[in-house]
Amino acid sequence: MRVRRRTDAIPAPMLFALGAISLYLGAACAVTLFTRIEPASVAWLRQLGAAVVLLVWRRGGRSAWRGRGLLLAAVFGLVTALMNVFIYEAFARLPLGTAVALEFAGPVAVAAFGSRTRRDLAALLAVTAGVLLIADVRWAGSPAGVLFALASAACWAAYILLGKRVAAAGDGFDSLAVGFAVATVVLAPLAAGTGAVWTSPRLLLLGVGVGVLSTVVPYALDQVALRRLGQAGFALLLSLLPVTAAVVGLVLLRQVPSVVEAVGIALVVGGLVIRRPEPEPDGAAYSR
Repeated sequence: MRVRRRTDAIPAPMLFALGAISLYLGAACAVTLFTRIEPASVAWLRQLGAAVVLLVWRRGGRSAWRGRGLLLAAVFGLVTALMNVFIYEAFARLPLGTAVALEFAGPVAVAAFGSRTRRDLAALLAVTAGVLLIADVRWAGSPAGVLFALASAACWAAYILLGKRVAAAGDGFDSLAVGFAVATVVLAPLAAGTGAVWTSPRLLLLGVGVGVLSTVVPYALDQVALRRLGQAGFALLLSLLPVTAAVVGLVLLRQVPSVVEAVGIALVVGGLVIRRPEPEPDGAAYSR
């Protein structure tokens, strides 16, 4: 009750902002690990850390671990894990703000093609123009980075579509815990690249901390913000994410976008503002 009262005293937009900052602080921590550990292995550590915390918090009943519910949660968790693997590979090659802007092509495309109004098409055109500008700047230097970011965008689109079914099937938190646990086991071969972590308490703490900062904290804060803001207000705040990523990358990693990249990010943000897509139940349109 005390925790709930404390969060009630904080304005909902501030909770969202805190979640966004936590998400990309975790990403910045992950980038610092790339010098010692492969990006995909860091993504696996994030998955492991989030799975452990979620299982301690909400491991779910027996029904969550069998039948159709288990299968759906497992696919959802695996798609989420692959989304993170791809975006971390993109972070290793592109600035945070650039990679996140490219990644937003996924959820905006799902929202736009889902209703096809003029407003949706305008949003899709704005985001497409932004993605093309960013890709044009970055393709010569890192085509792999662009492709990884777009692969993450595709996974994010699948995540949103699956998020509908997971939310309709039961408790989102329990499904997230089960799905993350299954994905951690399935992608265990990626742990082969984490050797340096197990001999360094600092690196291990940092790796697990990435999972808490980038998954557990944003997801929990999103649920509070979503309940208090409503879907329309929450979705409008989604436009802050590429900007937040760019600012964190600039301040912590000294990643300065070019003028064309900045215009591309601005177009993506503009598309998000125009569309204002409604997030799926349990914050599926954002929580990553």
